[in-house]
Amino acid sequence: MGGMKINAKPFGVLSDGSDVTLYILEAGDIALSITDFGAAWTSLLVPGKTGRDDLLLGFSSLEGYFHCPFFGATIGRFANRIGGAAFTLEGKTFGLCKNDGPNTLHGGRRGFGRRLWKAEPYRDRRGVFVRFELESAGGDEGFPGRLRAEVTYGLNGSNELSASYRAWVDAPCPVNLTNHAYFNLAGEGSGDILSHELRLHASSYVEPGPDLIPTGKLIPVGGTPFDFTARKPVSRDYAAVCGGDPAAAGRGYDHCFVIDGYAPDGTLRPCAEAFDPSSGRSLSVFTTQPGVQFYSGNFLDGIRGKTGSVYNKNAGFCLETQHFPDSPNQDGFPSAVFGPAKDYRERAVFSFDW
Repeated sequence: MGGMKINAKPFGVLSDGSDVTLYILEAGDIALSITDFGAAWTSLLVPGKTGRDDLLLGFSSLEGYFHCPFFGATIGRFANRIGGAAFTLEGKTFGLCKNDGPNTLHGGRRGFGRRLWKAEPYRDRRGVFVRFELESAGGDEGFPGRLRAEVTYGLNGSNELSASYRAWVDAPCPVNLTNHAYFNLAGEGSGDILSHELRLHASSYVEPGPDLIPTGKLIPVGGTPFDFTARKPVSRDYAAVCGGDPAAAGRGYDHCFVIDGYAPDGTLRPCAEAFDPSSGRSLSVFTTQPGVQFYSGNFLDGIRGKTGSVYNKNAGFCLETQHFPDSPNQDGFPSAVFGPAKDYRERAVFSFDW
C-alpha cells in the first residue's frame, strides 16, 4: 500500500440538518475510518494471513450508530459507571442521568458518543490525524462546569493508532475520556473472540459489586480467573467468570484492571497484548491511564452490522483505557477530578503486527 493519505466523504445527515462526515486515514498498510458523529472509529483495515480485514465491529451507514452499544464511540464526560447517578464534590451533591438502572453509564443519556464533534483533519511529519473538538455546557447531563474536549486520533508509519485526550473545565468536575472500539482481530463478523489470547499488565482488578459498581477494593489477580499476567486464551477461565454458565446473557469479562506502574505524570506504559492465532494479528496497547476495562462483548445479542455481519455474544472485545469506574465516589481510587487548575491530558497507543 504505502504512503499517507486523508480523504473525507459524506456519511449522512442528522435530524436537525447537520451534515456528518467520514474521514479515511491511510498510513502504510493500515486504514482507519472515523466519523465526526460521536468521534467514532467505524472501520480499521489491517493485513494478516487472511488478507486485509476490518477489525472493528460497526455499521456501513450513520443510522446504525444512533442506538448501538457505543461501537467505536468517544466516551465522556465520564466513561464507565457512576454509582447512584450522583457524586459529591466540595460539599455539593450533583445528580446525574440514570441511564443504567440506578446508575450513570458513559456520560448519561446523551454522552459525547451521541454528539456531533467539530473535526479538523491534518497531517504532519509524524502521520495523518483528525482533531475533534466538543463544547459541553455547565450542567450538561448534571455535570458541573463548562468543558471543552479535544480528542485527536491518527496513524503513523509504524502501524500505530494513537489517541490523545485533552479537556479543560472551568469548575472542578470528574472527567474520564476513552474510546469504546470493539475489536475482533480475525475480522469483524468472523465469529467470537474467545480463542483470542490476551495478556494484561495488571496485578489486580477493581472488585465489582451489584450493578458493576466497585466495592472500593482492589483484588490481586493471582489464582483467580482474572489473571492475565501471562498470555492465555480468553476462553480458558471464561466459564468460571460466568458462574458456570457461559451462555448466560450479559455474563463474562466486564472488569476494570489496574495497570501496573501508574503515576499521574503522563507516562505511557504497557497495558495489554492480544493475539489471534487464525490471522496471526496482534494488538499491543499502551496508556497513561490507571486502568483498562476489558469487556468481552457479553451483551451483544444479534446486532446486524456492516457487510451483512451479525454480532452475537463475544463477537468483539473492548480494551477501554480509563480511570476507574465510580472514581468520584471512591476516595481510595486515583482522583479523576479536574478543573481550572488541573487540565485533563491522557494518551493511548494501539500498535498492530501481523
